[in-house]
This record gives sequence, structure tokens and C-alpha cells, in this order.
Amino acid sequence: MEKQPRGTMNDIWTPIAKQYNPLKAGSIDGTDEEPHDRAVSRAIAAKYRPNKGVLGDPHLTLFVARLNPQTSEEKLKDTFSRFGDIRRLKLVRDIVTGFSKCYGFIEYKDERSLLKAHRDSNKLVIDQNEIFVDFELERTLKGWVPRRLGGGLGGKKESGQLRFGGRDRPFRKPISLPALKAELYTEGQADKVDRSSSRELSRESRQWERGRDWERRRERDQRGEEGQKRNGDRARYRSRERDHKRQREEDRRKEEDRHQWRNRHKTRR
Repeated sequence: MEKQPRGTMNDIWTPIAKQYNPLKAGSIDGTDEEPHDRAVSRAIAAKYRPNKGVLGDPHLTLFVARLNPQTSEEKLKDTFSRFGDIRRLKLVRDIVTGFSKCYGFIEYKDERSLLKAHRDSNKLVIDQNEIFVDFELERTLKGWVPRRLGGGLGGKKESGQLRFGGRDRPFRKPISLPALKAELYTEGQADKVDRSSSRELSRESRQWERGRDWERRRERDQRGEEGQKRNGDRARYRSRERDHKRQREEDRRKEEDRHQWRNRHKTRR
């Protein structure tokens, strides 16, 4: 039986996870082979099964996170009902205290409303909090492990436990290594293989560095535009303040002149 050739990294790589793997989700480009923290090890060892008691269609359900603790079900319903008819809404609360856990699930009646909400509601500001919106993953992504067990696709930079492969933090594309042909591994061709592979690697490295430089320049430009906008706002504010101050001084001088004119007129009489 003839052996089928394996796919290259570029063939199987996607920025969004297609099947959940804790080790891959803990990697910036999805190519790690060993866990880099204990959370990833916990997620690999976890025997998690989705809750069968959850109601609703998972393919019509939206996951909403990073909510303000004061945000209520009514506020969520008012905000998300503009995208379509809501069949079911669940704001997850602590079973003991009743306080909001700052995330919830919204099930729509049709797929069109779900897609519209997914497209337009991400990073909306509700009660002074910028929210995060994505499709439900627990029942739709095979192998899913929640964040409380060391999994998930989110995380905090300060904790050193980032997660990638989702909408918020997609995988970075890895450097594609050149495939070395088997016929080059012949006697007397070792130097040729080394030179050709080193040239290919250096070319790929330069391309990768150029891409990173371009991203850094774009970030600097964006920060510069924001700084210029803030400086322009400050300049306009100061200009208005100067105009108001100048107007107040002119009004005060006119009032003093009027007062002096009245006094002189009275003395003449």
C-alpha cells in the first residue's frame, strides 16, 4: 500500500481553531510540542464533558463576556434585541452570592440574527465595559476545555497564560520551513543541501522580520494618529479657553468704561 504524503504546515494551519487542543491553544502559533505552564498541563489531563442539561441550539447561541458586574439581564436584552429576536438569554451568576460572573449566553431565533450580532456587537461598550462576543464553543468545538480547567481561548497577559486560536487572539502564522527533497541526500551533496536550506531559511526569516516590522510601523502610526487627535483636541480646547478669556476681559473693560462715563456725567450735572 502506497503511503499518502502528509500535509504541510501551510495546508493545515488556520488562524482560528477548528478542533480544540490545549497544547495548541497555549501556543502563539499553534506549533508548541510541550506545555509552557501548569494550566496547559491541567487542561490536557482534564476529563471534561459538556453539560447535557444546557438548553437551546448551540449553533444559534452567542457567548458574551467581559461584562460589567452591574449589567443586568434587562440591559443585555435591550442591547442585543436590536440585532434580532431573542429566544433565550442567560446571564451566569454565582450560585451562592447571586453576583454576576460577567458573562452570559444569548440564543437567537434564526441564524441571520446570530451572524449580525456576532459581526456588529463585538467590542460594544455596555455600562462602561467593552464586551467580547463570540459563538458558543462548549458544544460546537470538539475537545473544548473551559478556562477554569486551564483551557479556553482567552486569558490575561499579566498572568503569562495567554490563549490563542480564537476571534480575540488568532494564531500567528508560523515560518514555513522548506521541504528538502530526498534525492538531495546523496553522497557528495550534503554541502549543497546545507547551503540551499540555509538560504531558504534566511529568506523566510527575512520575510517574517519584514512582516513584523510592518506590523510595528502600523501600530506606531496608529498610536501617532491617536496622539495627534488628542493633541488637536487639546489645542482646540485651549483656543476656546483663550477666546473666552479674551471675551471676558473685553466685557470687563467695556463695563468699566461705561461705569466711568456714568460717573463723569453725574459730576458734570
